[in-house]
Amino acid sequence: MNRSSLIVGRNDELRAIEEALTAAGDGRGGALFLVGESGIGKTRLAAAAADLGFGTGMRLLRGRGSALGPMVPYRSLTEALLSLLRAGEPIDFDALGPYRPILAALIPDLGPTTADLETGSLVILAEAVLRLTALVSGAHGCLMILDDLQDADLETLAVVDYLIDNLAGQRTLLLGTIRADQGKALRLAREANARGTATMLELGRLDRPDLRRLAASRLGVAADEVPDPVTDLLWAGSAGVPFRVEEMLDGMIDSELLVRAPDGWRVTESQRPNPPTTLLRTVAARVEALQPAAREVLLTSAMLGRRFPLAVLQAVTGLTYRDLLSHLHGDNTAHLVAPDDQVPDWYAFQHALIVDALLTLLPAPDRARLAGRVADAVEAVYPGLPGEWCQVSAALKLDAGRPLEAGKLWAVAGKRALRQGAAQSAVALLAKACELLAPDTGERAAAMEAMLYALAEVGEIDRALAMVDILDEVAGLDPRRRARLHTRLAWVAVHAGRSDAGLRLVAAARTLLGPDAAAVDTAPIDVVAAHLEVDVPGPGQLGKAEEMARRAAIVAESAELPAVACQAWQLLGALTRQRDPAEATALLERSRAIAVEHNLPIWEVHALVRLGHDDALRDGAIDRLEMARDQASRIGAVTARYQAEVNIAMQLILRGDFAGADRLTSQVLAATTRLKLVETTQYMLLHRTVLAGHRGRRADMDAALVELGRWGGDHAPHAPRIHGMAGAFCALMEEDQDRARAECAAALHAEDQNPTTFHLAGRYGLNLLLRSVSDDLDLAAFETITANPASRLRWDRMFAEYARAVLLGRLGLAEEAAAAVDDAMAVGAPYTMARHLSLRLVAPAALDGGWGTPLDWLRAAEEHFHRTEIPAVAGVCRALLRKGGAVVGRRREGIDEIPQALRTARVTVREYEVLRLLVERLGNREIADQLHLSPRTVEKHVSSLMAKTGEPNRIALSRYGSTTVPL
Repeated sequence: MNRSSLIVGRNDELRAIEEALTAAGDGRGGALFLVGESGIGKTRLAAAAADLGFGTGMRLLRGRGSALGPMVPYRSLTEALLSLLRAGEPIDFDALGPYRPILAALIPDLGPTTADLETGSLVILAEAVLRLTALVSGAHGCLMILDDLQDADLETLAVVDYLIDNLAGQRTLLLGTIRADQGKALRLAREANARGTATMLELGRLDRPDLRRLAASRLGVAADEVPDPVTDLLWAGSAGVPFRVEEMLDGMIDSELLVRAPDGWRVTESQRPNPPTTLLRTVAARVEALQPAAREVLLTSAMLGRRFPLAVLQAVTGLTYRDLLSHLHGDNTAHLVAPDDQVPDWYAFQHALIVDALLTLLPAPDRARLAGRVADAVEAVYPGLPGEWCQVSAALKLDAGRPLEAGKLWAVAGKRALRQGAAQSAVALLAKACELLAPDTGERAAAMEAMLYALAEVGEIDRALAMVDILDEVAGLDPRRRARLHTRLAWVAVHAGRSDAGLRLVAAARTLLGPDAAAVDTAPIDVVAAHLEVDVPGPGQLGKAEEMARRAAIVAESAELPAVACQAWQLLGALTRQRDPAEATALLERSRAIAVEHNLPIWEVHALVRLGHDDALRDGAIDRLEMARDQASRIGAVTARYQAEVNIAMQLILRGDFAGADRLTSQVLAATTRLKLVETTQYMLLHRTVLAGHRGRRADMDAALVELGRWGGDHAPHAPRIHGMAGAFCALMEEDQDRARAECAAALHAEDQNPTTFHLAGRYGLNLLLRSVSDDLDLAAFETITANPASRLRWDRMFAEYARAVLLGRLGLAEEAAAAVDDAMAVGAPYTMARHLSLRLVAPAALDGGWGTPLDWLRAAEEHFHRTEIPAVAGVCRALLRKGGAVVGRRREGIDEIPQALRTARVTVREYEVLRLLVERLGNREIADQLHLSPRTVEKHVSSLMAKTGEPNRIALSRYGSTTVPL
């Protein structure tokens, strides 16, 4: 008998599904969870949702949790994404940019996966899935259905949790079904429902009238034609669970308790002693009616879970393909199994409850023997146990009473999951392996070693630290392997900001190796120790870090440890830049060359990012940063891409491209806050602080600092930037030079107390200029400070040249001072705001000393700060112009429309209006009529324009206007 297509007793739920689909189609996506006990109708409602979504043109994705429980990483997601590909509709995967290689981990057809796993790779995978759903949703939307989430792995649940929080602005509906058992999936749904980011529909049992309607639909009659005894039996035996109702009806018909008569359905026995009132009895009755070969097929299939391949059945039973199909399509088995609609030559049970019922029919000894036979068949059919077959075989061997074999397979599965980036699943798998492998000390130690790496990947540093102590007591691992484990955990401590724990682990690793350790073993320890030392407060820690990093780099190159060499040379590049920028660049180029030679694309990109940052500091160029960003996108190195954009954003700020910096920081923050990339988010929030300071927006600057604190950003390590790059400039935008000097002093003090690898805090740049204009610096002290190689960075050199000009002018060297300003303007060409700010700061000294062209500088600065809406600086510029004897016109409406060249020539708004009409070859009378002026006044404006532009006559002035006035 076919399953009923009628859904009864679910009107409210169907309405909620329809509303959610409509909202998603309108761009208000979200998540909806159907929760209930087995057989309650979750899958049927999900199928109805799929039909509704398909009817509106939505793209459909559907996946299911593994029958093995939460042990197969990404099973639900992979199946859902592959279902999208099987639909055959074209998808422009290139539009995903750097996220295409990330998705390739789940969809091999997309090409090579990302070259290496990065910190936060799971959340980046979740972002990739989110972007894919946005890409395919188009105009009609996208529906992703994930069935049986209670059986999903932890990584899939983490992706689901991420999607829940980020679907609101998309055309995607995520619909999940969850069995109402206590577990992580149910807890996730309840928490999302509580915070309003998802809707949870709890499906109750059918009441008696709805049960009768369901039975009527299945029997093909009206509800009032269902015999009362049938309703009574169903109500007593099913408790209102739809699947049980249907199974009981099938059992009643199969046993001829319910038969069709000419006048309708009727019960043949009113007092049958053992009516099939439970699913177990129904299934048992059907199994008893089967031939022995068909019974073996069914029970063997149940050992494999809800879905099973014919190939393994053949290997276990020895039956031909034709005989297998004959048994699976027999009258009694067809009620229980059906061909899988996703994969050829696979079959599936109609419901997970059927599998449970079948397995209860097997006595324990028989089940153990059958499990062993099936496990052996799986290994024969699938050599190497690819994919989920490793977990299947492990579970079967455990059922067969072979725990050591099972433990070894769980260990293999755990290591595979770790390589996939499914570290949380790896932890669970390896924990099971460790438990089963207790009698085998060597195997258990190897499994514990792998589990420590998995714990490191998920950032469970405290649990890992506890476990490493246990491992130290377990025989089977030599000291070198244990030292490598401590070193790996120390890297976790670096990324977690736990320098104290990291240093303890480094010390333990050194102790394990002993005083006579080979350099090849200590190099990896030295490089992680160097990174840890950078974060240790104190004036001498950078020198100590450099010494260890240099030692590690030299050894790593000679010992063929390319990844360690790349790490060490890159850190050295950052550490030496302050002392010698040229050497820093050479070290970074060396790191990149090693990465290219040894095919380490992630390390090559990181080297490119640092080299690009180097270029930007040295000469203001961002070409290599943009190249690094593009290359990171191609290989799926998402965090490296954002690191490149962090540096690009800072350069946009320095260039005065505040709108571009605002856009980029907003875009990156939208992604990094969603991805919870804490370090990158902190740097971008720091840049938002600097951006606000350079715009003179103190309230925005303070708000960005508060937000930085919310993201765990300790202000102390960032003090040089906060004071020297943000606070000092904000004070100058407010024309508060005393406060600016105090901010610079605070920046330099912070650098002295706790040296960092950051530059541009003002020591070699802005601070010199402020000291020179306040007569707090002489030329000898200036020359001593700028002799330091660290002063060669372009941003600093600009301010230093302006400071030199002031000092030379004070010594009466007018020509040299003016030439220094010219040099400063050339060096500062990329830095629009800072260049004009420096002109404003230098002009008073030039006015007083009678050197240079301070009035021209002030006009340019006034024009810039008026246009960028910094009234305090613009106002001081106007005051200084008046002090210098210049005529300063009143700012009139329309001034912003005048081209820059004409504004520099001090053309007024009215004169510009006259010039525009001159370009049209109008005479004085025509111009006067249009502007409501007298011809005499027009003639005066024309004469003024010729004087200001240097044009000899009216015709030349008209020709000049045609080249400067926009059409």
